[in-house]
Amino acid sequence: MIWGVLRRRVALSQVLGQAWRGSPKVSDPSCYHTARKESSFVRKEFACVQSSSYHTVLGGHVYTKPIREVNAIPQTESVFRLRSRSFSSENEDVVEAAVPFMGESITDGTLANFLKKPGDRVEADEPIAQIETDKVTIDVVSPAVGVITKLLVNEGDTVEPGIKIAAISKSPKAAPLEQAASQPSPSKEKEHVETQPSKTETAPVKEAKKEPSPPQTKSKGLPPPPKPTEPQLPPKDRERRVPMTRLRKRVATRLKDSQNTFAMLTTFNEVDMTNLMQLRSDYKEAFVEKHGVKLGLMSGFVKAAISALQYQPVVNAVIDGDDIIYRDYIDISIAVGTPKGLVVPVLRNAERMNFAEIEKEINTLAKKATDGSISIDEMAGGTFTISNGGVYGSLLSTPIINPPQSAILGMHSIVNRPMVVGGNVVPRPMMYLALTYDHRLIDGREAVFFLRRIKDAVEDPRRLLLDV
Repeated sequence: MIWGVLRRRVALSQVLGQAWRGSPKVSDPSCYHTARKESSFVRKEFACVQSSSYHTVLGGHVYTKPIREVNAIPQTESVFRLRSRSFSSENEDVVEAAVPFMGESITDGTLANFLKKPGDRVEADEPIAQIETDKVTIDVVSPAVGVITKLLVNEGDTVEPGIKIAAISKSPKAAPLEQAASQPSPSKEKEHVETQPSKTETAPVKEAKKEPSPPQTKSKGLPPPPKPTEPQLPPKDRERRVPMTRLRKRVATRLKDSQNTFAMLTTFNEVDMTNLMQLRSDYKEAFVEKHGVKLGLMSGFVKAAISALQYQPVVNAVIDGDDIIYRDYIDISIAVGTPKGLVVPVLRNAERMNFAEIEKEINTLAKKATDGSISIDEMAGGTFTISNGGVYGSLLSTPIINPPQSAILGMHSIVNRPMVVGGNVVPRPMMYLALTYDHRLIDGREAVFFLRRIKDAVEDPRRLLLDV
């Protein structure tokens, strides 16, 4: 057996030697370099010989197909392994824009629309497409300055991180030659031919995994249950059907899961906004002059909620399996309605913020949420949510808990109503407050005390200063 291996080794070496000596000549100006390297490693069990070659011609390349030959023999004999590896150079004039990492919990997204088309010039880091995910809209930016030569995917396609969506030429002359620029190099064609069979073989396997379930259901004699994504209503005149966005589907799923998971109960109270509104009126100009941001009512409610969460820490906790997780930090989620749906950015470590810091952070997050530039990290987490339906004119509502939290505060519109103050009936700006909480964790007593604490702090903001 060892003699057969040796004969094959000698014959193959002769062929390679002839190929090296008989290499085609190249007209000047050109150069031809040959590098050969051979190494051997001998052990008691086997012997290994490796040979690699790389040929470069100015204006062209000579490539050899990778070869791997391994012969197994008894332990007392030797093995010779010959491997020839090809090298190819990438086209540096063409770069491809790829889908970026979208977040720990996001595996794919829908390519909503292209902001650029073939032939358009783009700058480095300029957005060329938008991807809609379950939570936010993410921009795909150009990796370099150049001209878009080809779009590699279509609008509406589902894409994953790393998927290439557009080819960009960095050479100005490549724009008119779109077809030539998009054609791969010989080495890429070779790699494509070699790797294509594996892709065509694996694709049917993935499809085959998705299709067996319906026949199995039918074989049992049970009708398949209707899927939520399947149309259920017959079409009618003056109706139009549009697909739900990924964000809308995600919101719908989370809200329904919240309703199915939590034992939700809502308690109400009303708050007199006179003193907080007077405080804002007295110091709004000085506040803007010093901090560069307007003093709103939301910062007062955030500070009041922080005080209440510190007073009733169970509201800041959450059930996880058979355990209760108590958080020693306070991250306040602020519900923001956008044209594309509801998003909930988070004020991190809100207990460490003053009024000005809260107002600045709320304004920053609200602008990002509105223009779609908010990131996943800026919405992840949160221990308690505040939702202000009053900006839309809501008088009263029962908000739904935002998992994995245990409670949510609902603010509403301010309405002048007759109130008894000091034995007299006077008009007062009043707001209804609603606290929805998980009754599995929070008892009614703690919930009422929590909401009462917010009411007291808002009606007398001096409590927030004195921490009483």
